[in-house]
This record gives sequence, structure tokens and C-alpha cells, in this order.
Amino acid sequence: MNKRIITTDHIAAYAAHLRSEERASSTIEKYLRDIRAFSQWLGDRPITKECLHEWKDYLQENHYAPVTINSMLAPLNGLFRFLGWDYRIKFLKIQHKVFRETNRELSRVEYDRLLDTAKVQGKERLALLMETICATGIRVSEVRYITVEAVQCGRANVSLKGKNRTILLPAKLCRKLLKYARKQKTVTGEIFLTNDGKSLHRCRIWAEMKRLCKAAGVEPSKVFPHNLRHLFATVFYQAYKDIVKLADLLGHSSIETTRIYLLTSGLEHQQQLDRLCLVS
Repeated sequence: MNKRIITTDHIAAYAAHLRSEERASSTIEKYLRDIRAFSQWLGDRPITKECLHEWKDYLQENHYAPVTINSMLAPLNGLFRFLGWDYRIKFLKIQHKVFRETNRELSRVEYDRLLDTAKVQGKERLALLMETICATGIRVSEVRYITVEAVQCGRANVSLKGKNRTILLPAKLCRKLLKYARKQKTVTGEIFLTNDGKSLHRCRIWAEMKRLCKAAGVEPSKVFPHNLRHLFATVFYQAYKDIVKLADLLGHSSIETTRIYLLTSGLEHQQQLDRLCLVS
């Protein structure tokens, strides 16, 4: 068998392949980062099944979370498939969680505090952006589809990763977005732009949200764009108890994915157990 060694040409070709599949830029960056980390650890050694097991052991010994380890193994399997190499790394088996960690769950009250803080600090764009994500459940990568044209018709058509879906926009949100667009003299195209007219990068949105934490009195571990999507899912399900409709709104192809969004907090889960009164 020929010795298999990952080269910069292999990585570049795989990156081009991911772009052709319309993977999000952040996903591509993570995949390449994980592949390069493995390649650096491997050094000049050729790839063998033994060294793949060693890499997984190395990650565990360095206290990476099981979910993180699996997310770092997936890009390698993708690269091997792309190159036609007969290597696969088995993922760690992870038991489904039955509740979310309290220090990761953003409450409605905390969300309101973040909004109020952004408004007090004069960060109108950030406040409206958080409202847009939380009121629609969109992914941060879908923010660029919130255009003047979309708001005028009350729906945004999203095309990502070879999938197309329609995002419905609440009427009150549309009014606020159009008012903001007029104020910014934006007559067409994306509404959320930087001061020099460029699209807002997810890293910038993440950083701006983190800067609100101290003044808002909210733990930084709870404040990131995707948690607004989780809050939307939680509030919608509590109101309508329709997981199928929620899956459609979130753009999930599997209800199992949606179920993850609906995990209760550890505290709520413990209270439910206490109410069973099974201890004398």
C-alpha cells in the first residue's frame, strides 16, 4: 500500500471541493483548521489506522469534550472520502443529553436585558439584529438574506448548502427593519451592513454581542448568535407545541435535530424529577 501523507495540495483541493458544495465559510475554516491540527500533530509520519486511533486518544487525554472530538474527526473522514483513501475514524459514542447546561441557556429575561443594554449604549444595529435572529430563528449565516426586498414582501428566500427555504418575517419586525433601512439610506440589498457597506461577518456579530455581557449582567457563556435561535425555538414550542412546524421554521431536515433545541435546563429537569414525589 502506498504511504498516505496529507499535503498542502490535498488540503487546498479539499477546500475548493467544500466551496463547490456551498459550505459556509466558517464551516470550511473549521474543517481546514482541524485537518491542519492533525497534520501538524502527525508530522512526517504517513497515515495509518494506528495513528488515527492515537490522534483520537490524544484528544481525549487532553480533555477535549466528546462532542468537540467528534467535530474534529469529521473533517478528516471527509478529506479521506474526497481523496479516495480507505481510512475512517469511528466517532465517540455519546449518550443523548436530556437537559441543557444552565450556564449555556439564555433566558427570555436575559435576552431582554441584552436588548435594553444595546439600546442604552446606542447600538441600534446590534439590538435590531438580535431581535431579527431571535424573532425568526434564522442562522447567523442567513442574516445576509434579510434585504430591503425581503422585508417589503415579508419573507426571505434563503439558499445555502444546496437547500432552499423561505423565512417568514413578523409584521412588526418588518416595520422596524424598513424604518432602520430608511435611516441608513439603504434602498436595496442587505440591511445589516458595516459602516463601509460590507456584510457583517459572524465573528463581528459574536464579538459585539459579547461586549454587552458585563453591562447587561448576563454570563458570556450564554451570549452568542446561535443561542438566540435556541431561544426562538423554545418560545415557539412553549406557545404552540408543534415540533413539526418548528422543524420547518428552523430549516431542519430531521426532527431529531429540532429535539436538541428543546432540551430543558438542568434545573427545570431536576424540578420535574422532584415533582414525581418518589422519595418518601
